[in-house]
Amino acid sequence: MQPKAARNGHPAYRPLYLVQQILVLVFLGVAAWYLIWRSGTFNPLARYFSWAVYAAETYGLLSVLLHLFMVWRLSVRKPPAAPADKSVDVFIPTYNEPVELVRRTLIGALAIDYPHQTWLLDDGDRPQMRQLATELGCRYLARAANTDAKAGNLNNALNHSDAEFIAVFDADHIPNAHFLSRTLGYFTDDKVAFVQCPQEFYNLDSYQNRGRGRLRWGEQSLFFRVVQRGKDYWNATMFAGTTAVLRRRALDSVDGFATGTVAEDLHTTLRLQKKGWRSVYHAEALAFGIASPTLRAFLRQRLRWGQGAMQIWRQEGLLFARGYTMAQRLCNAASVLTYFDAWQRLLLYVVPGVVLFTGIMPINTFNIDFLMHFLPYYFLSFWLFEELARGYGSTPNIEQYNLLRAFVFAYATLSLARGKISFKVSSKGQNTRGSEAALLLPQMLLLAFLATSIGIGAWLYPAQHQLPWEALVANILWAGLVVLLGLAVVGFTLGRRGQRAEYRFPVPLAVRVEHGGEETLGVADDISVGGMRLYAECTPPPTAGTTLKGRLLLPGGELPFAARVVETPGDERRHYGLNFLWTEAETPVELLRFLYGSELQWRVRGLTARLRTPLEVMLDLLQGHPRQRLPNLRFWAPLLGTGGKDRKPRPLGLISGEQEGERPLILSLNALPTDKTLALLRLGKYHRDLIQGKLKPLARHNSAAVEPYLYEVIS
Repeated sequence: MQPKAARNGHPAYRPLYLVQQILVLVFLGVAAWYLIWRSGTFNPLARYFSWAVYAAETYGLLSVLLHLFMVWRLSVRKPPAAPADKSVDVFIPTYNEPVELVRRTLIGALAIDYPHQTWLLDDGDRPQMRQLATELGCRYLARAANTDAKAGNLNNALNHSDAEFIAVFDADHIPNAHFLSRTLGYFTDDKVAFVQCPQEFYNLDSYQNRGRGRLRWGEQSLFFRVVQRGKDYWNATMFAGTTAVLRRRALDSVDGFATGTVAEDLHTTLRLQKKGWRSVYHAEALAFGIASPTLRAFLRQRLRWGQGAMQIWRQEGLLFARGYTMAQRLCNAASVLTYFDAWQRLLLYVVPGVVLFTGIMPINTFNIDFLMHFLPYYFLSFWLFEELARGYGSTPNIEQYNLLRAFVFAYATLSLARGKISFKVSSKGQNTRGSEAALLLPQMLLLAFLATSIGIGAWLYPAQHQLPWEALVANILWAGLVVLLGLAVVGFTLGRRGQRAEYRFPVPLAVRVEHGGEETLGVADDISVGGMRLYAECTPPPTAGTTLKGRLLLPGGELPFAARVVETPGDERRHYGLNFLWTEAETPVELLRFLYGSELQWRVRGLTARLRTPLEVMLDLLQGHPRQRLPNLRFWAPLLGTGGKDRKPRPLGLISGEQEGERPLILSLNALPTDKTLALLRLGKYHRDLIQGKLKPLARHNSAAVEPYLYEVIS
């Protein structure tokens, strides 16, 4: 579907498809039919119980309506050209993050191709951070006291900066070179206060990521790929605290970044909205950070978000305060009321257990009439969610995270009646499996309660018939479904393998290894600045503890390295595990720029966070199209050219293995000749082969830090 044109101050947008709009109308009709009918089914012997369950169901419909309003239209933006000669300061606030983590972000910020000044804002006032800033050549600013946490740190920097625009990156979010050139053009509209980009994460093994093969769904995928675009249409984009550019004049109009709450990003957003400023959501991944690696970090971050939202509600108001448009009021309410969903969910989780234990139901009837109303309504609710999510919903996964977050979100809503809350930085460290299990105690108690209720209900029925047979089965199924969700959460948490201290990127590279007086060509993958996996035939085979030297064949040139062998090939494994031995004077800047701050691993492996919606699958079946599946991961290998004057192989990019009915594909970071036959060397992990052929250009991708060219090999 082609986007609808911009009009009346709204950006161009892509609405729901007609068949999806029809589904919305059917759902609304069924919802009204069900809830009106339900209002006459209260159990007079359990009046409060009946009202509580009915209120939870009604609240659920309210949430659906707000979500529907927010994501009916998704903005579609094309960035204007960036104006020249604008002054820009890049702020990187830090408090207690590791030096190496901050180093990567600074290197990425310094490489941004638009003229700017990079600032390291150290709220920890650490000598090693001052030294790092001096070493890399960026400005350094520290405070004696970290009053107002991150917001106070940023405001202190504003007092020392006079730039027209401020770009903000968290200490773990690494920008790519094109960040400013892709976002500054929107500020030609004098009313735009900030441009927000998605928060994307490079550590795909984090706690909030699920999937295997090509699917890599993230718990925040729905928000940044759908909700923020829906908000953008209504000028209600949320400043997310990082990967954003803000106009200095707009910040000055609201006295800088908002303080007094633990969610300065949302707080600043609402203050700017009240002043009539506009916002833009640029839905392109232009920086990558670290997602919460552990359950503890995940829950702490969500708790802080929820507590901050409650504080902001008290201070700024949502629905009745002056300054907001009606659309902004509804979008803001939808975001903040999300945390109250927890109470609704917790009630619905425990209802079947209460019924099975006591024999008391919240309705006075359970027959075919009930099922005819109940089943269509709830079936359509889940179906509609998948369609509104545009394929990023993943109901089985999102329901597990809903159960996981419910207790934390419910606790966060209590902050609506609390005063000041201390700011706690989200941890990026690792935890033990035992400490992770302790955090699941509320979920385990819920599962124990429901499992016991199932046993009690089944045991009492033959003698007491405390429930109609149909009601007994329905509540056992209901409780059993929650138990299965809980077991999936517990199993995922406890079954996660220990993670490396450094995330390894599954991107293959050619490498020259020097060993035994000879130079050998090999393949490296699972690469980070800390180490890599090496596939090479070295003679004699190096032993553990041996130091190997060589060169990584990066697109921009060769990077010398020294590495210690920490793993040698076993009977079935034919690779070496290496840890790099960089010195302080050998910061691998080229490797950092190659790996971090781009979606190269997504491109190379063909990963996606999206699945087809039920309607898309049904339409394919009706039209006789074969079922579309995610294809298998394509095998990629380093590609070398062998036709140079010195006959020395040089890196050209990556080449795919032949798949049935397909020609090899080449992914290159530089333009390759298409007018002559090339001699190519495909360097596999366990074999290598020569290929001759011409290249046919297929497409050009716009990646974040690199711009790969795609070719097809024609023999």
